[in-house]
Amino acid sequence: MKKSKGKVWSLILILIMIVFLVPLLYMLSMSFRTADNMYSPSLFVKGMTIHNYVKVIKENPNLIKNFFSSGFVTATTVVLVTICSTMAVFGFSRKNVHGKVLIYNMLLCTLMVPISGLVIPLTQINNKLGLIDNYFGLIFPYVALGIPFAITILQGFMVAIPQELEEAAIVDGCGTVRLFIQIICPMLKPGIVVIVIWQFLTSWNEFFLALCTMTDVTKQTLPLVAQQYNGAYFSQPGALFAALTIVTIPTLIFYVIVQKQFVKGLTAGAVKG
Repeated sequence: MKKSKGKVWSLILILIMIVFLVPLLYMLSMSFRTADNMYSPSLFVKGMTIHNYVKVIKENPNLIKNFFSSGFVTATTVVLVTICSTMAVFGFSRKNVHGKVLIYNMLLCTLMVPISGLVIPLTQINNKLGLIDNYFGLIFPYVALGIPFAITILQGFMVAIPQELEEAAIVDGCGTVRLFIQIICPMLKPGIVVIVIWQFLTSWNEFFLALCTMTDVTKQTLPLVAQQYNGAYFSQPGALFAALTIVTIPTLIFYVIVQKQFVKGLTAGAVKG
């Protein structure tokens, strides 16, 4: 009976997986099509070619620089969000900070505001600060918008850490900095893995703010490369989907590598104790 139920659930999960994979497979199929069979409703067609990828690479000599821009912005954002959020959670949970409840609730309120609604004011701020065509014009907003979500995730892990462990370390002569680095951070590792993965995917794929901030083609991030192949009067579906595939591949590889840690981190945060 248990084996039968297991087979049924496996079949259901396979069907769900296929449903979610169809858009990715269709994007991949479109990137290899020629102009003749571009709009065929079939998932797989005859006469596929790599011409679209060659076209994207040839028409974008700054593709390597764009890749570096995305990597630098994403890596810096992930590091800053991780450091700031872990320190903030430690302060909110263990230190008697004046007004910490109000500060924590205000940070949570920012989760309700989508980044698309902040593009215009953020662009104006970047313009006044001279951060247009500057990597930090993206890094600072990404960090500011990523910290509240990271704090929300890490708070559940922080509550599960027994205070007796910290008190024992203090009795043994452990200072605040050492306590945070050697005791708290290792205990928060599952949650840190979750926010690292989430922030990586969010920063890598962000488009609207990058479109308004980065006008220099040598400093643009990868998602902006695909934008030039789509428009009301200029549309190249094959090249567009080829560019989208190039943008998607690094995130897929990254997620495949760390997906076990991501799942473990989410399930660990769902159980207290």
